[in-house]
Amino acid sequence: MSADVTGPAYPARLRIDYPEEQQDRIRVLFRLLLAIPIVLLLGVLTGGSPNAQEFDDVLVVVVSSGGVIVVPVLLMLLFRRKYPRWWFDWNLELTRFSNRVGAYFLLLREEYPSTDEEQAVHVEIDFPDAERDLNRWLPLVKWLLAIPHYIVLSVLGVVVLVITVIAWFAILFTGRYPQGMFNFVVGWSRWALRVSAYAFLLVTDRYPPFSFEE
Repeated sequence: MSADVTGPAYPARLRIDYPEEQQDRIRVLFRLLLAIPIVLLLGVLTGGSPNAQEFDDVLVVVVSSGGVIVVPVLLMLLFRRKYPRWWFDWNLELTRFSNRVGAYFLLLREEYPSTDEEQAVHVEIDFPDAERDLNRWLPLVKWLLAIPHYIVLSVLGVVVLVITVIAWFAILFTGRYPQGMFNFVVGWSRWALRVSAYAFLLVTDRYPPFSFEE
């Protein structure tokens, strides 16, 4: 999927470094078991409901809205046109952690997800000027306007599941995640991040592009 590369970058960006070295086949073989502790920790941080968005099981792990401060931000924007910085910082760090867990779960990276270090999963979200850049009323309907994205991402999420299974076998036999498949899953995760930034994090009024591109 292509995108119009002109204009400023979207306020939410994701980049995951492709692993240069071969992954450990034994750790990949038991990835589901190894991921249990960190997924449980993420579940605790997100209120025990990493399935909040209910796109599909994989998307939930990558961009769960559980634990993200949504309604208080909406009310502050509505009545005060203000986005408290510490609320933004919490949402940003939780989003970064969720994406590290997602990258590990989807076999994109081998290192165990850190709770605080960036590692090889780079998430950047611009802090908004609420008075200048954000419409007071739009947060009330963003979740509704994003419905087409939910549908497309859910369908593509099935493809991501299939790719993950294929990649699991590929890594077991070759030690490497096929580059084209890697780029597809990263692009899908990037798209999901933009939708989350628009509809739930409420950091931008720019409608997310239907694109995998950076």
